[in-house]
Parts: sequence; C-alpha cells; structure tokens
Amino acid sequence: MTIKRNMDVEWNYTGDLGPENWHNLCDWYSEGAKYPYQSPISLNVKDCDSLPIEEELSIHHLRERFTEKEFKNTIHFVPYNTESYVVFKGEKYHLTDIHFHLPCEHEINGKTYDLEVHLVHTNNHQENLVLGALYNLSDELNWIDDNNPENIWDFENHEEFFNPSIFLPNDSSFFHYLGSLTTPPTSGPINWFVFDKIGKMSRNFINQFSEEILANNNRPLQDRRDRDIYYK
Repeated sequence: MTIKRNMDVEWNYTGDLGPENWHNLCDWYSEGAKYPYQSPISLNVKDCDSLPIEEELSIHHLRERFTEKEFKNTIHFVPYNTESYVVFKGEKYHLTDIHFHLPCEHEINGKTYDLEVHLVHTNNHQENLVLGALYNLSDELNWIDDNNPENIWDFENHEEFFNPSIFLPNDSSFFHYLGSLTTPPTSGPINWFVFDKIGKMSRNFINQFSEEILANNNRPLQDRRDRDIYYK
C-alpha cells in the first residue's frame, strides 16, 4: 500500500479530523504518533536541569529574502536561499520555515499566551530543530512600521526581506527538550528550544493573515513522560 503524505491527507483541529484522530487518518500519521515524546508540553523552570555546556545553541540569522505561503492550516514565511542557520552539538541547521500558531502551543510556567512563532531549521540529514517564541497580541504597535526600516514586507507580491531573529526575544533564556512535530505526522525526535520571555506582537500584522491561519490551530498539550527538560 502506498502511504499518503500529509499534503494529501486533510486534517484540522476539530472533530473527526482533529488532533485526537490524527493518528487514524493514514499510515504515515500513525507511524509518527508512535514516537513517545510528543509536543507541545508544559514547561516550568522549577522542573528543569541546567543545559550542559556541550549542548549550547548558537544562532546565526541574516537578513534574507522570503515569500509567504499558506499550508498546513497556517501562514508560513519561506526563505529562498536558506542563508540563516543555528549550530547545536556541532551540527548546522538551516532555517527553512517560519509559521504561526494562535493561541500558543507550549505552556510556560503554568501560563498560556496569544501566539507562538516557530522557526524551523533543518540539517543535511533532514532532521529538524525548532525555535519557539511566544507573544501576546497588542494594539499598541505596528510590527511593520516599528521594526528596522531595512525590512521589506511586500505582501501584494509575496516578497519580504528581513532578519528572522526579529521573531526572537533579545533575552536568550530558553527551555530545551526532545519532542515531535506539533502537526501531522507528529514524528520525532525534534530538538526544541522555547524562549521564555514573552513578547508583544502587533495585532495588525497578524490580522493581515487572519484568513490563512485556521482558528485555534494549536495542538493540545502532550504528556511529559520521563523526558529531560533543560533551561538556560
């Protein structure tokens, strides 16, 4: 039997196609769900160990060209040349995608927030590393106007130029754990780095994509099980 890939199998966040049934929609999703350490999870500083020095993360993001696309029930910024990267355990992971979940998927110290941005990085072995940043929406700022004037947001022509680190907090403290994709096929392992400083995101900026972001496109929290969680 040919396994249908997830671009061919419809899924969403409610009803028969919702998260509790993803593993039943096709064999590929069923295989992904067998990975024991699923994401997202609740993260709390008091439950963490310190991140070992040999596992420190370094971020090397550059201003580059993106286009925006709608798929997997949200909006994605996709770089043309994947020039930005991070290094973890000596391995280089290039930025391949930025996308949005409303509300957030991870819980930080017992609290949830309006929005979570995922910066997905991929190495030469097609293994993923994801940086997660959480936000509350604000009517007090304009994301486009208040950011560096060198950034270009040409949504009419689907072309943007920006440094992806604008989506990350200046404070570099974060949680690290092994988890999974939070959308089908929910496979793992994925190296997750979730920042604990909560930012403010312009509601006006997000509203430009409101038709492309499915309402409540956040996977419910998963069990921590016996996995280690680190904090730096």
